[in-house]
Amino acid sequence: MTYSEPMAETMRADLGVEPGLSEQKMFGGLCFLLHGNMIGGIGKDGALYRPGKPNEDAALALEGVTPMVMGGRRMGGFVRLDDDGFADDVIRRKLTEISLGFVAGLPPKDMIQG
Repeated sequence: MTYSEPMAETMRADLGVEPGLSEQKMFGGLCFLLHGNMIGGIGKDGALYRPGKPNEDAALALEGVTPMVMGGRRMGGFVRLDDDGFADDVIRRKLTEISLGFVAGLPPKDMIQG
């Protein structure tokens, strides 16, 4: 796995102790989930958040936030936060708040434990 553990610790602190919060290694990094739905994560390219399509414009208006592109395709509802934005507590926490709010409104996923 290639991700920054200090960035993961920061994201853990921002997310707090929400009931239903979990972590899962995937996509070569570490993803944070709420009731099985991805909130965001840390990978080799930095931080990823899921504000959802209804909140994407608000998220993209924040400094350091860009559309999420994977394999040459834009992933609607997901954004990247650059390192400067991640270092800014106000921007990072606002993006966390938007993403948590969106994901909290999604139906829980059945998680297979293995």
